[in-house]
Amino acid sequence: MLEATPLTEGWTVRYEAGELPAGVPGCVHTDLLAAGVIPDPFIGRNEAEVAWVGRREWMYETQLAAPSAHERTDLVFDGLDTAAEIRLDGQLLGRVRNMHRSYRFDVTGTSGRLSVLFASAYAEAEAVRERLGERPGAYAEPYQYIRKMACSFGWDWGPTLVTAGIWRPVRLEYWSTARIARVRPEVTVDEHGLGHVKLAVDVERTRVGAGLTLEARVSGGGLSGGGEVLARGEVDGTSGVVRLEVPDVELWWPRGYGQQALYEVELTLLHGDVPLDGWQRRVGFRTVRLDTSSDAHGTGFTLVVNGERLFARGVNWIPDDVFPSRITPERYRERLAQAAGAGVDLVRVWGGGIYESEDFYDVCDELGLLVWQDFPFACAAYPEEQPLRGEVEAEARENVVRLMPHPSLVLWNGNNENLWGFRDWEWERRLAGESWGEGYYLGVLPRIVAELDPTRPYTAGSPWSGSWQRHPNDPAHGTHHSWEVWNREDYADYRLEVPRFVAEFGWQAPAAYATMRRALPDETLASDSPGMLHHQKADDGNGKLERGLARHFPLPEGDFDRWHYLTQVNQARAVAAGIEHWRAHWPVCAGTIVWQLNDCWPVTSWAAVDGDGREKPLYHELRRLYADRLLSLQVRGEEVVLAVVNQAAEKWAGTVELRRVSVDGSMVGESVRVGFVAERRAVAEVRVPGELVPVGAKEFLVADVDAGAEGGGGSDGSSGERLRALYFPVPDREVPYPRPEFDVSVTPGAVTVTARTLVRDLLLQADRLDPGARADRGLVTLLPGERVTIGVRGWETPDAETARSALYCVEPAR
Repeated sequence: MLEATPLTEGWTVRYEAGELPAGVPGCVHTDLLAAGVIPDPFIGRNEAEVAWVGRREWMYETQLAAPSAHERTDLVFDGLDTAAEIRLDGQLLGRVRNMHRSYRFDVTGTSGRLSVLFASAYAEAEAVRERLGERPGAYAEPYQYIRKMACSFGWDWGPTLVTAGIWRPVRLEYWSTARIARVRPEVTVDEHGLGHVKLAVDVERTRVGAGLTLEARVSGGGLSGGGEVLARGEVDGTSGVVRLEVPDVELWWPRGYGQQALYEVELTLLHGDVPLDGWQRRVGFRTVRLDTSSDAHGTGFTLVVNGERLFARGVNWIPDDVFPSRITPERYRERLAQAAGAGVDLVRVWGGGIYESEDFYDVCDELGLLVWQDFPFACAAYPEEQPLRGEVEAEARENVVRLMPHPSLVLWNGNNENLWGFRDWEWERRLAGESWGEGYYLGVLPRIVAELDPTRPYTAGSPWSGSWQRHPNDPAHGTHHSWEVWNREDYADYRLEVPRFVAEFGWQAPAAYATMRRALPDETLASDSPGMLHHQKADDGNGKLERGLARHFPLPEGDFDRWHYLTQVNQARAVAAGIEHWRAHWPVCAGTIVWQLNDCWPVTSWAAVDGDGREKPLYHELRRLYADRLLSLQVRGEEVVLAVVNQAAEKWAGTVELRRVSVDGSMVGESVRVGFVAERRAVAEVRVPGELVPVGAKEFLVADVDAGAEGGGGSDGSSGERLRALYFPVPDREVPYPRPEFDVSVTPGAVTVTARTLVRDLLLQADRLDPGARADRGLVTLLPGERVTIGVRGWETPDAETARSALYCVEPAR
């Protein structure tokens, strides 16, 4: 049987200044950090002090002893970052230039000093640029000339920390006669509930004439009595196929639609009765298709899983650390559990990052999080000539097959914004006929997916309208990225259009207070203090924050705490404006993917969860916005309507209470109760009577529904609570809010606030109580006499006055 020995110990890294112990897996930055050679680049402005690291060569070395009774010994690297030369005892094993691939070298019968010499990624990329010619991109760094995580070179939310190292596991594999080289699992289910598993197997041999057999079994899932399904197949030369049929399978569903039934598939390669090698994966039975049919509104983009049409409640995912080797299985699980806890059912793995590790997709399989996987191309024109073309094809083939077992993976996407960039960012003129990646997105990649993974849909890019006959970012066709809002326009403009699928949109806010305090320990925090500006990577980011804030609130001059609170409120309000509007227009709009879930370091960004893992108010707002049931008040022409969104499997029937209220808390006229019925996976509308529509700056509209109504409750755990929507006809800066008054009481694990006046967007910033403290809810608006209890964990010495000091809300203009 094949045996494997991890090579994690005894590594060193050498450079011109000396030799250090090296962590494998790891990277040179983490090795230098562990040795105290460089400061933490996440703290202060240290990023600039370590820029030299990306410009150096680095030599990783260890002693390799590979004696074995087996016929063959292979040295296997699951990932090398990026351009490297591998030698054993001075003899060249190979040269590599792709972070996204694995590598295998025959080292049978050899031993000695194993060395991996990493060139500077800059040097490699600049050499390719010199050879193939300049290509335009969104940033000046040369990320499009090397098959490496693009955001290593910096992004508008990330630092420039250009890594090198053995970033994924390395091992020795010992085997005889034959080994399993590749397994391509096609998992399908027919209309009768019969599951099909086809394993297309490639083997590598040391002996051509040896008779080989494949034995496969499926177990778990819904197989009765803990049973299993068995099948056998023969190896013909270097390939073979095994087919299994699994009766009455339990389907794998996205979260909120059903259970995540997973089955174990085991494959054994045999020579006679002797097992030579094995392969194990979990799979799920489900169907997926992408409906891009035309209709009266344009061209749709709707995911259909097991025949159920979905409104995708999504988030964009970036690498969770700029040093990906530091991301543990536990960290993946924590971050993805946060996504699921916010009501998310789809995670888009963005194209400026990586194909994530198996740990990521395993958790998505378990939690029912659909995965939209970008191929790693983002915001640049990519040359299609060698040496890049061969690398692109090789990495795509490897990773398509590697990720095939995962039922959570439902969509392959060719690139991020490159088709749009060609049309709108003057690339076409600057390229003057040079290659730029179109051949990848419309040729190489769809061909590979169709050949290797025919069970999943492919789309050429995001955004993409489906044809060059239309603008790539046409909101009426396919996927749309909405960035005029934030860059230039107010978030109210989200309500001006109904895209078919919004794959990117978002609004910035700073990280949690404790996160920025840790990152900038010696700085008096201000919106424009040197450290805060360094941890703001977006072009004119603070200017856009300020202009976006000024449209809604008086600017808090010189008050960092108010600025910090209000910008976080504005982020949550902006995203809410978009999602409420677009969900109300289901099924025309079939999904929203917020930019972005997470951060890779402490920074002002679009993230809902900051670089230290703390939830911003936006995170808690997503729990409301992505719940199965959502209320929102919408202006439609001259009318105001209540949109009753019901994404649950059951009909929702109930009564809404509509109240016209003054900011002083008094009722204006009588309340009205109106019945509604929202069918399953549908939206109902309730017209607000004209006499209840607020007039002027002193009034607002409140809509309340008891979540315990028929079919009440939702995926956010709100059963038994009131669902509420508010409508203020003017921006906050024009509303004559009363000075907020409220009482505060504390008990272990809870802070209760009782309002004596209108309290708008109350927020407990739990990390101000203790850096380890977390609150279980975000922004909440209270009418006079109402109360809210906020759960708090990680605060060991609760008292009411300290709690009051960490409570913020909207205040009247000063």
